[in-house]
Amino acid sequence: MSQRVDASAGYVLHSRPYRETSLLVDFLTLEQGRISAVAKGARRPRARLRSALQPFQSLQLGWHGRNELKTLGAVETVEISPPLSGRALLCGLYVNELLQRLLHPGEPCPRLFLYYRYVLNELHSGDDLEGALRTFERQLLTELGFDLDLARAEPGHCYRYLSGHGLVAQAPGAAGYAGEHLQAIAEDRYDAAPVRRTAKQLMREVLQELLGDKPLNSRLLFSRIKE
Repeated sequence: MSQRVDASAGYVLHSRPYRETSLLVDFLTLEQGRISAVAKGARRPRARLRSALQPFQSLQLGWHGRNELKTLGAVETVEISPPLSGRALLCGLYVNELLQRLLHPGEPCPRLFLYYRYVLNELHSGDDLEGALRTFERQLLTELGFDLDLARAEPGHCYRYLSGHGLVAQAPGAAGYAGEHLQAIAEDRYDAAPVRRTAKQLMREVLQELLGDKPLNSRLLFSRIKE
């Protein structure tokens, strides 16, 4: 059945060349989640679409098509945000790559869309990049059906993540994620350095299970810059 959407809020996640003059673009949209669409003629030197299809900019877009790969229609920039740079840009690329890799096409995720807007606002303000990333990662996992049930962790106990079982309590004296740190993560409280370290390690462990063996390009870029 043919689908036609005339106007939907959305953001560019990734684009790459398609045939001679077009682009293949992945979007995060409010109503349809992640979609892929061909922007015909967008690579031509004077194409208006080319300047509009920039990441991290709030867009209003339309598309049509019968198959999973849509044809892009009209695109308008709703709000022009200053470009991200430095560490904030790398964090933005990381968030976009997670969405591109992990979201199933055509599945609405309006709550996650709002958290995407939240993380972009935090990346632009630069107040707490790490806390914003951990909050977004946790919401993404929830959207994908990975509810870690962090709030049930008990202070004074340690836990480890076990694939297929979630967080499992450890024997007394065994190493693991501290229960009080997991409770702080459940409440998005990242003021303490030990909590930030625990959150980063836990989110990476769970996300790695979903991502498989193929590394994230954005993470490789992070590593190169640190060298």
